[in-house]
Amino acid sequence: MLELGGACLLPVEPPVVLLGGLDIVRALGFARVPAIIASLERRTPAMASRYCTGTVALPPGAGRDAMVDALVRAGRWLAAQYGAPVPLFYDNDDRLALVQDHRDALARHFALLLNEPTLADALLDKARFQALAESRGLPVPRRLAWETLAEEPEPVLVKPKTRLGWEHSAVREQLFGGAGKARVFDCGRSAYDDGLVRQLAAQLTFQEYVPGDDSAIWSFHGFAAPGGELLASFVGRKIRTYPALTGDSAYLRLAREPELERLGRDIVARLGLVGVFKMDFKRSPANGRFYLLEINTRFNLWHHLGAKNGVNLPRVAYDYLVHGRRPRPAQAGLVYRWLSFSYDRLACRELAAAGKLGALRWFWSLVQAPKVYAIFSWTDPAPFVRYWRGRLGRRLRRLWHSTAS
Repeated sequence: MLELGGACLLPVEPPVVLLGGLDIVRALGFARVPAIIASLERRTPAMASRYCTGTVALPPGAGRDAMVDALVRAGRWLAAQYGAPVPLFYDNDDRLALVQDHRDALARHFALLLNEPTLADALLDKARFQALAESRGLPVPRRLAWETLAEEPEPVLVKPKTRLGWEHSAVREQLFGGAGKARVFDCGRSAYDDGLVRQLAAQLTFQEYVPGDDSAIWSFHGFAAPGGELLASFVGRKIRTYPALTGDSAYLRLAREPELERLGRDIVARLGLVGVFKMDFKRSPANGRFYLLEINTRFNLWHHLGAKNGVNLPRVAYDYLVHGRRPRPAQAGLVYRWLSFSYDRLACRELAAAGKLGALRWFWSLVQAPKVYAIFSWTDPAPFVRYWRGRLGRRLRRLWHSTAS
């Protein structure tokens, strides 16, 4: 069911239907692009944003076909109102997989630009991506086979083959301790002898570990039209993650690195990428080379930061899909940074315990530059209020149940 907010009037401009959260809503809002959020949940922080113009209630627990049916109904109705399909955006692997797997049904009612199925599926599966990258001569870390893993004397990176159903997966909850996206072992034998690794080996992929701290993690973001035409791009660099080295983004900034830009453009051409993408790299301190870790073809939190710094990839995608327009050439600024205070607080504690970051250095790193935040915003405060109201409510309910029992 589609519900419109405010005065219950359709926006003048065609909206984006968004399978996603607050960072994308705000990036669209900066460009005055209306956003209708489609979600299994009914009261997310993003739905409280001033930039959210409506919602599509997806049926919880009813399976993917029912979700697609709800999206199709909304897309059909919106296309009838605006005389053309509206864009459908998505911001995690599960949502991207849903759209890719049902592209035929959804493409009849939404404006989509997806990679061809073989490439699209390979980019969601780390093992298949490794094979693809090697066949195209891309600079990926060396693959390690399970059969010979114990012979590897150097540090090993253990990653899930996919991150579908990731939040409650056994790999995340058990092997990674509920935090992070990978795990580093001192050597292949250490990984091979680990009981959980052996138990979950069929769900894992193994690579040589590229050394370096969080600041060695770079990314290249862009939107490509068919034929390898890169319409807009920017370079990102991580300041901190939690957990360190393999975790979720805590503190981010943009950067300029011509070598990485050239490499990113070359990879777009070699793979024939289309649409929105993010390439993750790690720069080895030993040889200065950039190693490609993965490619994600979905919208993500970096787009909030890019938009604030002058390169708004969701807007570029919207203009191309709705109006067929290409943006003027633009270079992203380096003024604003992006912060998840909750993750960065944990990152600070972890680094402090290791003797790598003191409170004063942490505080100084935060006050150096103006920021956009994962949840908080002076100009869009309602999501922050809803988020903390929800957390407080859950804590009070747990307290009530514990005292009642």
